[in-house]
Amino acid sequence: QVQLVESGGGLVQAGDALRLSCTASGRTFSAYAMGWFRQAPGKEREFVSAIKWSGGSTYYADSVRGRFTISRDSPKKTVYLQMDTLKPEDTAGYYCAAAKIKPTIVAVTSTSRYDYWGQGTQVTVSS
Repeated sequence: QVQLVESGGGLVQAGDALRLSCTASGRTFSAYAMGWFRQAPGKEREFVSAIKWSGGSTYYADSVRGRFTISRDSPKKTVYLQMDTLKPEDTAGYYCAAAKIKPTIVAVTSTSRYDYWGQGTQVTVSS
């Protein structure tokens, strides 16, 4: 079993920055990709960003491209989401997820690709 623990959320003003962290733990961990999703009240969970563990290819939602940066520290089993120039519409619960290595055609931008989820961390951006 893999556990994911997020940290770094908080209350900030528009234009500020935050860095989220997600650390994986468990007896064994070998991910195909790790991603960040967010969910605002009354809305569906949406893709934010993802990174392939091998090779480091990155993916971003159009709404955050150019403002958010995803990165990973493999020895620490940690993925980061640097969020710059935050906007009120970025307000949401942010969830880290890990996808196992397995044969599938489901894209890393889809929630259904992921096998493990963290409990989430709240990001609130005031105007």
